[in-house]
Amino acid sequence: MPQVPLPEPSNTAADAQAALAGQPAANRPPLDPYEQSQVRFRTVFENAPLGQKIITPDLTIRQANPAVAAMLGCTRAEELVGRKILEFSHPDHRADWQELQERLWEHKLPAFTLETCLVRCDGSSFWCRVHSVLFPDEDGELGYTILEDISDRKSLEAKLKRVYDAQETILQLATHDLKGPIAHIELLTDLLQRELTSRAGQAPPPPEMVHYIGLIQDACAHAHSLLQDVLYIGDLDENGLQKRPTDLHAYLTAQLELHRLAAQKKGIALVLDLPPTPLQARLHPEKFGRVFDNLLGNALKFTPAGGTVTVGVRAHEGKTLLTVQDTGIGIPSRLHHTLFDKFNPTRRAGLNGEKTTGLGLFIAKQIVELHGGHIWLESREKEGTTFFVELT
Repeated sequence: MPQVPLPEPSNTAADAQAALAGQPAANRPPLDPYEQSQVRFRTVFENAPLGQKIITPDLTIRQANPAVAAMLGCTRAEELVGRKILEFSHPDHRADWQELQERLWEHKLPAFTLETCLVRCDGSSFWCRVHSVLFPDEDGELGYTILEDISDRKSLEAKLKRVYDAQETILQLATHDLKGPIAHIELLTDLLQRELTSRAGQAPPPPEMVHYIGLIQDACAHAHSLLQDVLYIGDLDENGLQKRPTDLHAYLTAQLELHRLAAQKKGIALVLDLPPTPLQARLHPEKFGRVFDNLLGNALKFTPAGGTVTVGVRAHEGKTLLTVQDTGIGIPSRLHHTLFDKFNPTRRAGLNGEKTTGLGLFIAKQIVELHGGHIWLESREKEGTTFFVELT
């Protein structure tokens, strides 16, 4: 195992390095392994393109390379030696270095990485990624620290966040504002439908009128469903996902009851396959219910009358595996890789012409991943489809 280099080369190693400079390789006397390790360390340290420094437990800079000096706006690396890194820390980010100090020297972590803001000698500031490794020294333990200027990346992230926030705000305002007019259209079509129905004993309305009213109602229902999905995506937030232990037997039983009437109307059997031993999982019951709404809704759309949709749960390799299996028409393999995409371009209408927003499976995937899980499918045309949801 190679010896750990000292933070500063010994006089012997430094003299050896200087004496060897410019000498032909054939004329250079051999160095002992320790001196070789010191020369290698010094060469890599001084010429590294990233900032490198060695700090003591009280965050005093013991050694720095030219890249750090340039990063902090100093003329020479020697200007940094003996100064504490907190002198260059932005006032709002001093706690970052205190955390590094605790993690390395108090908690004895072998390495620690953070992103913080530093201040140059001229007063300007920049973002920096800091990676520190604890290593032994004859006087104790020191921190070998690599600094990388990430100001460009941080600036880009901030711009993208502003754009995203603006788009999200506009989208949510638009969807909220559109709900009102659509609701009015639905109300008016319902009134027209009632008016036509109330004309008992009179001449029947023209068939095309009934057809057009039906089309308007279908269009409103589809638009309402799309708006609900768009608003739901904006509400998917890991920080607001309050999970709690949930009895899956009772939970799945309740979820299936919500879909039994739709299954009966289509002549489809809805089956719940539960293991004898009760299982629990940490869920946000309401949000995770959307996963089953989408998976069961799809299964019912693409399963013909006389078919079966089975919801199951079992323990598998220390995890919980939920399944939604149908005996429907299946999904062509060419569509598998885009099924979970937002506004899936290959979405299909149901067997009875049911429309889809193209967001259902995308939403299901987001919710499963917010729960720390994984979702996938197996399907063949004319042989049915099975969706798998794995939770830790």
